[in-house]
Amino acid sequence: QVQLVESGGGLVQPGGSLTLSCAASGNIFRVYTMGWYRQAPGNQRELVAEVTSDGNTDYTDSVKGRFTISRDNAKNTVYLQMNSLKLEDTAIYYCKAAIKTHLWEVVTPYWGQGTQVTVSS
Repeated sequence: QVQLVESGGGLVQPGGSLTLSCAASGNIFRVYTMGWYRQAPGNQRELVAEVTSDGNTDYTDSVKGRFTISRDNAKNTVYLQMNSLKLEDTAIYYCKAAIKTHLWEVVTPYWGQGTQVTVSS
């Protein structure tokens, strides 16, 4: 079994900062790409940022220059540093990781349970 546990969400004023963390644990052989998605009420889930095991990153345009994704491979943990938060960043943020549980298994996507980020004055 593999679990992704997120933390760090909360309520913040516009212009403020938050850092999200997501730790993968359980029966893990290797963790590949890790990323953050978000879903606001009435909207589809969208990719926010992702980072490969080599450290290559990609961001959706709306967060470029404000958010930074990073990972600690030794801890199987991915982070999302969010600065200059805007009202429209309000959403449930989900962690996703592509994981192999054994050498001979296929790479499988796993999701965290989600953490609420609310930007409000």
